[in-house]
Formats: sequence, structure tokens, C-alpha cells
Amino acid sequence: MPQRILPDVPQHLFVGAMDGVTTCTPDTELHDIWPKFIVMVILQGEQHFTIDGERFDIDAGQGREASPVVFMLNVARFCKLQFINESEVPLRKVMISAPFPWVERLIQSQPDGMPKLEAFFAQHLSQFSFRPSQHIVHLSEQIVDPPSAMRGELQTLYRRSHAMDILCHACALMLESEEGASARAGLMSRRQSERVREYIAANIRRDLTIENIAREVGLSTSSVQRHFKEHFGLTIFEFIRQKRLESARWALESDGVPIAQAAYIAGYNNPSSFTTAFKKAYGVSPKYRRA
Repeated sequence: MPQRILPDVPQHLFVGAMDGVTTCTPDTELHDIWPKFIVMVILQGEQHFTIDGERFDIDAGQGREASPVVFMLNVARFCKLQFINESEVPLRKVMISAPFPWVERLIQSQPDGMPKLEAFFAQHLSQFSFRPSQHIVHLSEQIVDPPSAMRGELQTLYRRSHAMDILCHACALMLESEEGASARAGLMSRRQSERVREYIAANIRRDLTIENIAREVGLSTSSVQRHFKEHFGLTIFEFIRQKRLESARWALESDGVPIAQAAYIAGYNNPSSFTTAFKKAYGVSPKYRRA
């Protein structure tokens, strides 16, 4: 019997998107696939396929009746995939594929281990599905239709960053279904709070309110405030004040801007109030920080 030559296993995350076709491929051939962790977000349409003879059917509907679904599948060994083309509904979906070496590094990086995840990844063709939140749907739509300015390698990075966010949420929800809300608090709320922090840092000179921050990251105002305080030990407004004072200090030290301008950068209308806050934060008057 001739020896079967197995394909090399990629080492990096793959992120793909489909929009407008009814199937991944029109053929019904058997395809070799390598060990991987698959997360599909089906926004519209159907997917039917078999792996090693086991059939999988995923249906998100279409049009106004569409009900997006996230499907997670662990392929633990080299095997055969065959698509079944039974639908005429145009597909709109995101495909995230993490190779097995990537999965192993993920598990090994956890100091206390993740027994539930380890069990999921140990079983060939283990699966989990759920109806996604609006946040996951929004991330998926941005992967399918990224901003026009995102091209080439920048678009690849953009899609991968959104895919990592989806992976984090999907794994957290899978753990929550097995272990309860404590798993979500450890995995999901931390990432949510990090998104809040990243958004604030990127928009520090805008008029930031709890309402618009919550809207941008897809959370309720109460969740935003509670989780941020839990993870970073600061209220959102304390963090905004801290970041604006840092921007003002940088402007003083690097550009030598007048104190009145530094006060404006920090969000103070009154330079004396700015001076008081600056001294409290850094122990010296802002005039001693000017270049």
C-alpha cells in the first residue's frame, strides 16, 4: 500500500469570509484536512458537510428571518472532508481556523490549566454551537466587509484581531455552559474591559461619556462601569482623567506647550484646577515639567 503523504500543518490563525455564494466549493470531492480548531459564524445561509463520514448541518436562515449561529468544531486528527451542496441560499459567513499547534500553545500557556477546554480539544469532532451576541455579529460583519482603508497586510491584521475577539468570546461561552458564570468573569469580562480601555486610549481627546463608550463596545453602561472597576481598580472617569493628564504631561515635556494649553489637553477649563490635579498626580507643579 503506498504511503499517504500528509500536508504540513500551518502554525498561524486563518481568517476567511464568504458573501454571496451558496457553497464553499461546487465539487463533492473528498478533501484532506489537518488538525485544527474551527469556529464558523454563519450570518446567513446553510452549511452541510461530512468529516470522516459524520454529517454536520448548520442553518442560519436567510433575509429578515436569518438567525446567525456560531459553530465550533475540533478536528483532532488528519481526516477527510466532503461538502454537501443542498442549499440555494447565498452564504454570508466567517471562518476562523486555529491549527492544533496553536491550540496546544493556548492550553499550555494557562498556569492552572483549563480542564473543560482540554477535554473539548482531546475529542475528535467535539462540537459546540450557540446564537451569537450582537457584539460577535458586529465583529463578524466587519470581517466580511472591512473598511475600505484596510488593504493588504493591514486588512489581514484587522481581520485577525476581530477573529481573536470572537475566539475569546466563543471559548468563554463554551466554558460558561459547562462551568457557570465564573468562567465568563475570568475570560470574557476581562476582554470586554480591555476593549473599553483601548477605545478610551484611542479617543482620549474626544468627548467621552459612559453611554457612547458602552455603545461602541457593545455593552450596557452598568456592565462597562462594574467590570472596568473590577479589573483595573479605577472608575472609567478616573482612567480618562489619568490618560488626559498623561497626554498633558507629554505635551509639556516634549513640546513645551503653555500651561493653559496643557490644561485644555487634560480637559480642564481652569489652569489652576489643572495645576492642582497635576501636582496631586505627579508631585510637582506642571511648570517644572515644561521642556
